[in-house]
Amino acid sequence: MAEKLIAEFQQYLRVERQYSSATLKAYTDDLQLFIKFLKENGGLASLTAVRRMDVHVFMSFLYDQHYQATSIERIISSLRSFYRFLTKNGQIVDNPFSYVQLKRHPRPLPRFFYEKEMQELFQAVAGDALVDIRDRAILETLYATGMRVSECTGLKMTDVDFNLKIVLLHGKGNKDRYVPFGRYCEQALQRYFEQVRSPLISKYHKQHQAVFINQHGDPLTAAGITYILKQIIKRSSLTTTIHPHELRHTFATHLLNRGADLRAVQEFLGHSSLSTTQIYTHVTKEHLQRDYQKYFPRS
Repeated sequence: MAEKLIAEFQQYLRVERQYSSATLKAYTDDLQLFIKFLKENGGLASLTAVRRMDVHVFMSFLYDQHYQATSIERIISSLRSFYRFLTKNGQIVDNPFSYVQLKRHPRPLPRFFYEKEMQELFQAVAGDALVDIRDRAILETLYATGMRVSECTGLKMTDVDFNLKIVLLHGKGNKDRYVPFGRYCEQALQRYFEQVRSPLISKYHKQHQAVFINQHGDPLTAAGITYILKQIIKRSSLTTTIHPHELRHTFATHLLNRGADLRAVQEFLGHSSLSTTQIYTHVTKEHLQRDYQKYFPRS
């Protein structure tokens, strides 16, 4: 019974909510954790038999196991969504997780690269080798648009408009948006299309429309893009790590540092709520405070 309910929930997330495979796995892992807990602590016959007391005991278990606050928040959110789905489909009457109130905790500030650090990254892919041309196109595109790595791997040739200098991004929840890009990104993409992508597509007789490809002409995965960025870091003079999402944070932070409107940044990032975008205002304030302490003689 549990497997059938989970399969139906996964289908709902995949088809109706258009969630990525990574998000689906996260939801499934959280559900399996809850099922394992139930089996080891009372052995409930069905997921539809869960009551508020079971939820309270599960919460105590998570705290006793020293789960981080962010992990607990994610797990409860997954289970709340699952039981909301069961409620809408008439499997249960009340959502046992709808009553859970979690303590608010401060959100960690997004990690980003300073403009000089970005210059170091671009310098690392300034060569004429085919791998440099492709890697620079990826780096320029992620930084110029603030797109998610899933949006980058899903980017199609028809989504790039060089006349208007915009890309069509297919975001979370099947929400599309247009984001502009500048001349550096334009030049990097055109060079990549002409010197790398077209020859590889022709050589290996590929038929797909994916923008970014590997050395065999196949579409790059999220793991592939993450690996490429790590190689760029190694070729640079920076002694830090990198993740594709940090370029998204960098895009937003640099826009706000240079006076962009918060609403515009919200549109660029594809955030449904302005409160999600407001975390970047804290980043810029911290940046200003650090510069003040560093450079003002009577700070």
